[in-house]
Amino acid sequence: MIGRLQGKLIYKQPPGLMLDVNGVGYELEAPMSTFYQLPECGQDVTLHIHMIVREDAQVLYGFHDLSDRSLFRTLLKVNGVGAKMALTILSGMDANGFKHCIQLGDTDALVRLPGVGKKTAERLIVELRDRLGDDSSVAVKSGLRVTADTVRNHIEEAISALTALGYKGPEAMRMVKNVKDETSSCEDLIRLALKTSLSK
Repeated sequence: MIGRLQGKLIYKQPPGLMLDVNGVGYELEAPMSTFYQLPECGQDVTLHIHMIVREDAQVLYGFHDLSDRSLFRTLLKVNGVGAKMALTILSGMDANGFKHCIQLGDTDALVRLPGVGKKTAERLIVELRDRLGDDSSVAVKSGLRVTADTVRNHIEEAISALTALGYKGPEAMRMVKNVKDETSSCEDLIRLALKTSLSK
């Protein structure tokens, strides 16, 4: 099993990315909590890996922090929670925020995540309240000055990423348009869109 990869970041388009490790390109999926901390393409990065082997595929999931991978693995043990939902949860809130929701029994915050219904939220709270690990926090990059074309590209990429995370197309467009800082990077647009949506 693959537990860790270190290599050059080839591309990143949430939720997918590729690492070149000694000439071999590894395709991975990752939550937004990891994308917030990725370097620019062409730079080296180390990711902690969770590997899922299915009959039709071998899927790699990458995490910047061990605490995120630990939470991902814990979520997979909950009945009715698959890898896609686990990534969505880690994209909508960091491990510390998720643990806070679980401890407070905050089902309202959990059901705002796509694919998480009230019964699933209640199941998460019941099953995880006594099992969660250490807190973690997400380092967020500050926005950069960009051109109008780049802003449009960031908006399109953010909408595409939110759709891949489970949000409907019109809802993803609305979430991105509600973000006031149009100079944000793609990752920041997604973070702010998710934060705004979850705060309502």
